[in-house]
Amino acid sequence: MDSSLHNHTSPQDVWYVLIGIPGLEDLHPWISIPICSMYIVAVVGNIFLIFLIVTERSLHEPMYVFLSMLALADILLSTATAPKMLAIFWFHSTDISFGSCVAQMFFIHFIFVAESAILLAMAFDCYVAICYPLRYTTVLTSSVIGKIGIAALVRSFFICCPFIFLVYRLLYCGKNIIPHSYCEHMGIARLACDNINVNIIYGLTVALLSTGMDIVFIIMSYTMILHTVFQIPSWAARLKALNTCGSHICVILLFYTPAFFSFFAHRFGGITIPRHIHILVANLYVVVPPTLNPIIYGVKTKQIQDRVVLLFSSMNTCC
Repeated sequence: MDSSLHNHTSPQDVWYVLIGIPGLEDLHPWISIPICSMYIVAVVGNIFLIFLIVTERSLHEPMYVFLSMLALADILLSTATAPKMLAIFWFHSTDISFGSCVAQMFFIHFIFVAESAILLAMAFDCYVAICYPLRYTTVLTSSVIGKIGIAALVRSFFICCPFIFLVYRLLYCGKNIIPHSYCEHMGIARLACDNINVNIIYGLTVALLSTGMDIVFIIMSYTMILHTVFQIPSWAARLKALNTCGSHICVILLFYTPAFFSFFAHRFGGITIPRHIHILVANLYVVVPPTLNPIIYGVKTKQIQDRVVLLFSSMNTCC
């Protein structure tokens, strides 16, 4: 038996070192500029979007309620990661306790799974709006929307809670350097001097059965949407119907593309994909979608544009 197993330390005694982006340490101050800028835009933009939806009665529709949920999830995801990233880049504040690292890991995965469920709910909203427009208000009632939101949180909690127990059960033997800017499940597990097959299998299973199934259902929804749209005789009506869900498609691509690149690169691309590329994409992933989501919906949604124009016009009048 490996003697290192006899020298393991209690998880509560472990302090980790987050080194940021390995290989690009000299560029950390420069990398921090766009990340900080995007984080500020993400927080301000999403808070403003939530404010518009809450205060404007014309935006109290299922589509915008789901959008406000997405905006809140974006604020939480970027806030769970960006401040520590910036502390590493600016102040070399690399130390983090095991408990804090696990807490950050849990919230990142929890918010990711919840946001995936919200995107699925938004796809369902588009499906009902286009395929069954006359039943839209009876299907997506306030009660149904509330139950969908609660279900997304409950599902995410029960999926992500085992991650905590899976990392606490492992034996740690002194390796404490995480080549990343924030803590995530496999980054912690790979530092253990123990068998992590259960961690790997559970991580893959969660990805396939939660976010993977969400993607399958989203694709099914848009397949049925396209089938309905192309049965409409008028091209103008087709374009109008497609534009209804155009912003949602952009948000889906922004959310899932870098997430799955990071997921598969971490598990299968260790040799072919340089580590600094993988970590850089993972860093951008937690700030780019939250930054662009309110901009995309602001540009492509006329109701939001009209409300923004009206709000700033009234502010100019008051001044």
